[in-house]
Amino acid sequence: MRHNHRRLATVHGGRLFSILLFATKHRYHVPFQSPNFQLVNTRPFATKYSGRVVRETSDRRSVAVRVETANILPTDIRGYPLPRRDLICKVIKILQSSSDPFPDLSEYLQTLNVTITPAEASEILKCLNHPHLCLEFFRFCSSDIPNFHHNSYTYNRLLLILSKPSRLRDSERLDLILAILDDMERSGVRGSISTINILIAIFGGGADVERCFALVKKWDLQMNSYTYKCLLQAYLRSNNPNKAFEVYVELRRRGHKLDIFAYNMLLDALAKDNKVDQVYKVFEDMKRKYCEPDEYTYTIMIRMTGKIGKVDESLALFQEMTEKGCTPNLVAYNTMIQALAKSRMVDKTIFLFSKMVKNNCRPSEFTYSVILNVLVAEGQLGRLDEVVELSNKYMSKSIYAYLVRTLSKLGHASEAHRLFCNMWGFHDEGDRDAYKSMLGSLCDAGKTTEALDLLSKIHEKRISTDTVMYNTVLSALGKLKKISDLHDLYEKMKQDGPSPDIFSYNILISSFGRAGRVSEAVQIFEELENSNCKPDIISFNSLINCLGKNGDIDEAHMRFKEMREKGLSPDVVTYSTLIECFGKTDKIEMACRLLDEMLAEGCSPNIVTYNILLDCLERSGRTAEAVDLYAQLKQQGLTPDSFTYVVLERLQSGSHQKVRVRRKNPITGWVVSPLR
Repeated sequence: MRHNHRRLATVHGGRLFSILLFATKHRYHVPFQSPNFQLVNTRPFATKYSGRVVRETSDRRSVAVRVETANILPTDIRGYPLPRRDLICKVIKILQSSSDPFPDLSEYLQTLNVTITPAEASEILKCLNHPHLCLEFFRFCSSDIPNFHHNSYTYNRLLLILSKPSRLRDSERLDLILAILDDMERSGVRGSISTINILIAIFGGGADVERCFALVKKWDLQMNSYTYKCLLQAYLRSNNPNKAFEVYVELRRRGHKLDIFAYNMLLDALAKDNKVDQVYKVFEDMKRKYCEPDEYTYTIMIRMTGKIGKVDESLALFQEMTEKGCTPNLVAYNTMIQALAKSRMVDKTIFLFSKMVKNNCRPSEFTYSVILNVLVAEGQLGRLDEVVELSNKYMSKSIYAYLVRTLSKLGHASEAHRLFCNMWGFHDEGDRDAYKSMLGSLCDAGKTTEALDLLSKIHEKRISTDTVMYNTVLSALGKLKKISDLHDLYEKMKQDGPSPDIFSYNILISSFGRAGRVSEAVQIFEELENSNCKPDIISFNSLINCLGKNGDIDEAHMRFKEMREKGLSPDVVTYSTLIECFGKTDKIEMACRLLDEMLAEGCSPNIVTYNILLDCLERSGRTAEAVDLYAQLKQQGLTPDSFTYVVLERLQSGSHQKVRVRRKNPITGWVVSPLR
C-alpha cells in the first residue's frame, strides 16, 4: 500500500497543527486536494496534541488525516524564544508540591519530550524565590535536562536571589555565591555587566569587590552609569566616603551621571564625615549641569552649614530652596530651626516656626524640644506661650504631654504646671505619662498642696490612680514632715484604694520615724506584717533607724535579731545604723562587736561604716583603737573621704569634737552616717 504524504501548517480552532495527508480507495490511490490554509507562527502549548480524522468524499473515496502539534517555539522580534507560560506554571507547581519534587519533574519532562530553555529556567527561578530550592533546580537543569546549558541570565537570576536577605547565614550565603562564580568560570559562561552590578551589591565595599574589577577585565566589559552608582553606594554602605568620592570623580571623568538619590546619599555621607570641601564640590556640580537639587539635598546642606556655624549660609540655602519651588517638609523645617537655635537666634527661630505653621506643616515633638531648649538657654521661657499660641491648631494631647514632661525633667515646675493647666481644659481625656510627670514635678518642687489636688481630681480625665502616684506624694509629704496630710492620704488609700504596697509602708515608716513619731512607725510596721506584703530589709532598716535615733536602742537591737530570725540578712545600712546608735549611747564595745560580726558574716563595711566607728572611738578618747581602725580600712582598699580626714585631724590635735556633720541616708531619709 503506497501513500502520498504532505505536511501543512493550519489554524484550526486557535491551535497550530501539522497535517499528514494520504488518500486510499481499495487498490489505487487518488491525491487528496487540501484546501487553502493560512501559514502562521503562534505560541504552542507544552502539552502534545495528536489525533486521526477520517472522512469519505462524495465519490466514495476515504481520506485519513493525522493531526500533531508542531515543534515550533515562538520568538520575539529579536528572534529569541519566548517562554512558555503554561510550561513554567506546571513546573513551578511540581517543584512546590513536595519536599523532593525532582523525580516527578524529570518524569513529566521526559513524558512530554519537552526541553526547558534557559529563559524559561530563569523565569522559574524568579517565581520560586527560595534559595535552597532555587539552587537545587539550577543544578537539576544542568545535570538532568539533555542539552541544557546555563547562560548569564540564569546565573544572574540565581545570584540575585542569593543576594536577598534569607534564612542563610551571611558566611554560608557568601560561600554559595563564590562557588557559583567558580562554576560559571569553569563552564566558560561569560557574564554581563548586570552580573557585575549584582556582585557589587553583594560584596559591598569590602575586599571582595576587587574580584568584580578583575571580572570586568576578564569578560571585557564596560562599566556603565548604573555600575558606578552600585559601586558608590556599596562604599557608602561600608562607611567609606573617601572611596565613594573617588568613584564619583572617576564616573564624572568618564562622562557618566548620577541620579538625585545617589547624589543625596553621597552628600549626606560626606557631610556626616565633615568633608566640607567635597560636599561643596558635589553640590556645585549638581547645580551646574548634572542634577537639580531637591528638598532633601538642601536639607543636607542646611544641616552641614548649621553644624559648622554658618547659619547665614543655612538661611540662604533655605531661601534658595523655596525660590526654586521646593516645598520644605518637616525635616527641612526642623533642620533650619535647629541651626537657628544652635546660634541662639530666638526671634528668627520663632519667626520660622510661625512660617512653618502658616504653610500647614505640622510641628513634631522634636520641633518643640529644639525651641524649648533655646528658650531655656536664653532665659526666655516665658515666650513658650507665644509658641503654643502660634501652633494652636496643631496642639494635641501628645504635644501638651510632651511639653509638660520635658519641662518637669528640666526642673521648671511652675511653667510645667501652667502649661498643664492649659492642657487640663483642652482635652477630656488626659495623658497618663504627662500626669505622672506633673505629679512628680510638683512633689520635687515641694508643692504638695497642688500635688494632692491633682491626685484627687485626676479621675476626671479618665485616668485611674495607682500606687506609684500615691507613693510619690507620700514621699514628698514625709520629707516635709507633713504628718497630718501623710496620715490622711494613707487612710484614703486603705479606704478607697489603691492598696498600699511594700514601698508605701517603707515610706510611711521612714516618714513617721523622721518626725519622731515612733509609735506610729511601729504601728505601720505591724500593719505591714499583717498585710499581704511582708517586711523586707528596707522595712527593718527604717524601723531600726527610727527606734535607735529616738533613744530606744534595746528595741532596735531586738528588731535586728528578729530580722535575722525571719531569714533576712542584714546589709551594710543595717549594721551602720546600729553601730552609730550604740556609738551615740557610748556603748563602744557593742559597736566594735557589731563590726566584727559584720565582717564574720561576709558583709563588707564601706567608708561610711568606718567613719561612724572612727568618730565614736575618737570622741570617747580611744585614740589607739581609732588609729588601728584607720589602718584596717586602708587594708580593705577603701579610700578615705573628707570626713575621714576631719576625724584624723582631731586625733592629731587631741581635741575630741562633739559636733558632727552628717547627711541623710538616700534610702530611709534618716541620718545614719557622717557623709561628706
